[in-house]
Amino acid sequence: MEIIKSLNEQQREAVLSTEGPVLVIAGAGSGKTRLLVYRIAYLIKEKKISPRQILAVTFTNKAAEEMKERVKKLLGSDFRQQPWMGTFHHICVRILRTEIEKIGYKKNFVIYDDSDQLALIKKIMKGKEISVEQFNPRAMLAVIGKAKGELQKVEDYISGESYFERIVARIYEAYQKNLLNNNALDFDDILQKTVELFQKFPDVLEKYQSIFRYIMVDEYQDTNKAQYVLVNLLARRHRNLCVVGDDWQSIYAFRGADVRNILDFEKDYPEAKVVKLERNYRSTQKILDAAHGVISKNIRRKDKKLWTDNIEGHDVIVFKATDEQDEAAFIAREIGRISEEDSLSLNDFVVLYRTNAQSRAVEEAFLESAIPYRVVGGVRFYERREIKDFLAYLRLISNPNDEISLERIINIPARGIGSVTFGKITRFARENDLDLVSAMKRSAKIQDINSAKGDLISKFGELLERLCEAAKRVPLTDLMDLVFSETGYQKALLSEGEIGQIRFENVRELFTVAEKYKKEKGLAGLNVFLEEVALMASTDNIDSKSGLVHLMTLHSAKGLEFDTVFVAGMEEGLFPHSRAMLDSGELEEERRLAYVGITRAKKRIYLLWAVTRHIFGSTRVNVASRFLDDIPPHLMRNFQIQNPKSQIISNNQKSKHKIDYDFDDFKDGERVKHPAFGEGIVISREEDLITIAFMKAGVKKISAKFGKLEKQ
Repeated sequence: MEIIKSLNEQQREAVLSTEGPVLVIAGAGSGKTRLLVYRIAYLIKEKKISPRQILAVTFTNKAAEEMKERVKKLLGSDFRQQPWMGTFHHICVRILRTEIEKIGYKKNFVIYDDSDQLALIKKIMKGKEISVEQFNPRAMLAVIGKAKGELQKVEDYISGESYFERIVARIYEAYQKNLLNNNALDFDDILQKTVELFQKFPDVLEKYQSIFRYIMVDEYQDTNKAQYVLVNLLARRHRNLCVVGDDWQSIYAFRGADVRNILDFEKDYPEAKVVKLERNYRSTQKILDAAHGVISKNIRRKDKKLWTDNIEGHDVIVFKATDEQDEAAFIAREIGRISEEDSLSLNDFVVLYRTNAQSRAVEEAFLESAIPYRVVGGVRFYERREIKDFLAYLRLISNPNDEISLERIINIPARGIGSVTFGKITRFARENDLDLVSAMKRSAKIQDINSAKGDLISKFGELLERLCEAAKRVPLTDLMDLVFSETGYQKALLSEGEIGQIRFENVRELFTVAEKYKKEKGLAGLNVFLEEVALMASTDNIDSKSGLVHLMTLHSAKGLEFDTVFVAGMEEGLFPHSRAMLDSGELEEERRLAYVGITRAKKRIYLLWAVTRHIFGSTRVNVASRFLDDIPPHLMRNFQIQNPKSQIISNNQKSKHKIDYDFDDFKDGERVKHPAFGEGIVISREEDLITIAFMKAGVKKISAKFGKLEKQ
């Protein structure tokens, strides 16, 4: 019992309730991760349950890794075997790697990311002569993804009677056939195919029901139908299911999440024990009371009231801006003032907004004020062209049937193999039941390809075959070295000058990620590495010690916490969003989103709105968000300053953040260094702004006067 002494009474109750279903309603900042960690440790150390019989499911890689480290630290020498811990997708991929052949796929399947899926959809639409202007490919992909989340198979969609549904059904059917031919799964398939496996093969389900005697699910309010069905299939035998979540933080309906899963848990499990975690360890009482004022207006919710031992804290600051520039200038000014007065790092601040378009004005103000920042959800490292090119080579080596990957790299570097020739190769492979690498080796047998072109294709096929063989025996990083050099991609990048050097170094950064798998033998390391990259989320790379202000949407902020939070755009029609105005269900979700934003703050929360805002190509005249009216007036203080645009940062703050430079000091192509973004190369200059391609941070615009740049 020593292991649970540090828990509060409610946390302890949830940990000790190991038998039967348990619903833990965990308020924001109430220590739910701590609860799950201690519950796992208690099962292993005190109940002597084999770690192999424990399944703990989270929603982010970051949460899963944190849980693993904390369990390991808590158990110490008792940590000999790791429980099944990971995201839904990681757990399902692990099962499918063993069992997927039963439903017609091979174990070396690849996982298509968003851009791969979109490329395949466009290819199918072109082949079926379906206009991409009339039917947006991204919209088609979203509809198919939603259908899969609802466990609707192709045959379910074919029954649709509307013209749109019939078009979707045609594309959906072809899309799934192509995925199968390419031995590929998309993100939604990972869940859907695992459910299909369990439903079609009771013996497989029984096997995993026997393995998972104790199941824990974090963020249960965010589960969709596929996840809900999956969890309940696995828990059906032992019923030792503990779900942890907060219906007040259910904000992902647009992804298929169904808040009813947590609200109706007691209907699914009438014998369930319910534990409420209402003590908050993150925020001040004023922040909690403000958030409660907003969420209390929702009708369908579990009742609770968060409290804390923290100080009452600062008032909630409401700032009425004249426009988005005024709003952004105020944010920059306050960050400068607070960081100076309280000696805070810039990573203690976050700016939250309802839509990505709002970041522009804030970024401009930060550039003018020389405040280093990072936009979460922008172009991520793994989405850069050179990274996707290199990963396409690795995926093709892992799975020689991957048509999308081959199409991406067949002319990288340039080999003179056009789309018509590529089509002949893929058709020859299908007709002769060959994988794509084998088909290229036999290019001499493909009709209408001349001998010179056939010889070129054959040599490329032989190269890929050698790399496929090497993948079976050499460590992952050695394989990556071979791919980089033997394919000519390394040489091609280095021939692109300074930008090519940056891209080269980005690819080399992949080798750092791959280091952890260097001890894996054969294809195992390659497959695990590709899985990690494919399932990486944008928020997994948030660095709490980065020294940068984070900018992100409210949806991206869930699960995070910051000393000081700015919520921009608190206006009717923007937040709550205009789509929610006539739909009570959507309006309740918008209110939950506001609750999430406010409860990210530990000490200070700023709620800002602009009388006029230029956004989406038009200028809007606004009224303040109704959510501001929901907050008890005694908790709020209106902030007023004279001419905030001229007071972005005071003189003493300038000495900390800024150094004057002559614009002409920086020439195109010149190497420079920035204290936050590192080394980069000047690409272009316009007025006071210098566009720089940074080796680690990507392309940024920096003020010549205030950017604190150094020549290299």
